[in-house]
Parts: sequence; C-alpha cells; structure tokens
Amino acid sequence: MEAWSPSARQHERDAFRRRRTRRSALIATASTVVFFVAAALVVRSTPGWPRVRDSFFDFHRGWQILPGLLRALWINVQIMLISEVLILLFALIIAWLRTLQGPAFFPIRFLATAYVDIFRGLPLLLVLYVIGYGLPGLRLTGAPNSPFVLGIIALVLTYTAYVAEVFRAGIESVHPSQRAAARSLGLTHGQSMRFVVFPQAVRRVLPPLLNDFVSLQKDTSLVSILGVIDIVLTAQNDTAQDFKFVPYVMAGLVFVVLTIPLARFTDWVGRRQGWRGAVGSVV
Repeated sequence: MEAWSPSARQHERDAFRRRRTRRSALIATASTVVFFVAAALVVRSTPGWPRVRDSFFDFHRGWQILPGLLRALWINVQIMLISEVLILLFALIIAWLRTLQGPAFFPIRFLATAYVDIFRGLPLLLVLYVIGYGLPGLRLTGAPNSPFVLGIIALVLTYTAYVAEVFRAGIESVHPSQRAAARSLGLTHGQSMRFVVFPQAVRRVLPPLLNDFVSLQKDTSLVSILGVIDIVLTAQNDTAQDFKFVPYVMAGLVFVVLTIPLARFTDWVGRRQGWRGAVGSVV
C-alpha cells in the first residue's frame, strides 16, 4: 500500500497560502516602519524636541539608574504575587455567596452585592488613601501599620470586587443541568460547586481573569503614595536629583517589558479557550 502524499492541487494551495502569508508579513513590516519613521521625523522637527529629549530620553542617565529600579521592582512583584493569591481566594468566596439561592440567604447576597458595587465604584487611589491613612489613624490594637501591608489590603479589597464578578459570570454560565446531574449522583450543594461547577467556571473565565491580573501588575505602582519604596517612588527620588523625567520613562519601560509576556500569554490562553473574538492579534 502506497503512502499518502498531497495532490498537485494541494501543493498549489499550500504554496498560495505561504505566498499570501509572506506578502502580509512584508506589508505589515513596511507599513510599521513607515509609520514610526514618519512619527519620529514629525517629533524631531518640533521646536521643543531638544529639551524633551534631554528631560525624558537621556538613556545614558537611564542606564545608570536601571539597576536601582530593578531592585525596587522586587517590591512590586511581591505585592502582586501576595495580592493575587488573596484576591483569588476572597473572590471565589464572594462569587459563591452571590449565587446562593433562597430567601434565607438574602442578607448574605445583599452584603456581597453591596461590597462588589462599592469597591467597583471607588477609584483605587481613594481606597489606598482611606486604607493607608485611615486605618492606622484608628489606632486599633493589632491593626497593621506597615505601608506594604496596607497597600496589599487596598489592592485586595478593590480587585476582589472585579474578580468576584468574573467568577460569578463563569459560575452562571455553567448550565443548570450540570448541577442537577451532580445532585442526582448524591453530591451536596457544596460538593457540586467544588467538583463540577467551579472547575468549568474557572476554565471559561481564565482569559478575562488574566487580564485583571495584568491590570493588577501595573496598579501595584500606586502603593508608592503610601511611602512604599517601590519602583515608582525610586524613580521619583531619582528625578528629584536633577529634575529630569528619565527615571519615570525607564520605570515605564520596565513595566511594559514585565507586562507584555503576561499579555501575550493571556491571548494564547484566550485562543485555546475559543475566545477568538475577545483577544487581539499582533498581525
């Protein structure tokens, strides 16, 4: 029996697809180069470009301060990792409370809904001010006074509200027949949620969940207003030495380099989950 081999027509189709892919890549590359060259020429021709270049794009100065910024970045990474774990835990609890059925659970649903509405409506900056300066002002016994801990509390309070809604959407997207089938097999309500509903819900909401964590990664920079020596406050201190904004530009580039891999991973997960209409593409 002869081995299968593509027909001549199939070879022609494959060759056409390869030519079309190369053509699209060349057009995309050429248009990108033309755009950036034109933008650079326009910016360089402006009267204030020399001053802006010295203030924002003195990369010799930026290279000198980069090691200090990277050391301070570790604070942001720690805040992000600790916050993510707590956010996932509390968001699952809030989402589960909001899906409880029956009039007896109305007070619980009401409180969970009020929490989500309040903290989704409050700007994160205001939550940081209230938690960072208001909580220590109460002088409660055992209350945290560390800006590091207070910043994490504010981030967790805010992002738990967003992630809880993501989880709730995933839970409600699971067809009721799944719960009915689980209950018919003898599983309790809690076991049905744990072994049947939650696994399906998490898989369905993974792309938007990762998008929230991309935002969290950037918003860790806001804890600098509480005095946490993170990358942004380090850049601010470096800027105060010569009143040039190069440290801020370098800090922004560091965040971009840190964010892009997670963003591309989010797109990849979205494509695998079938979210083709909800995720972007480079080309």
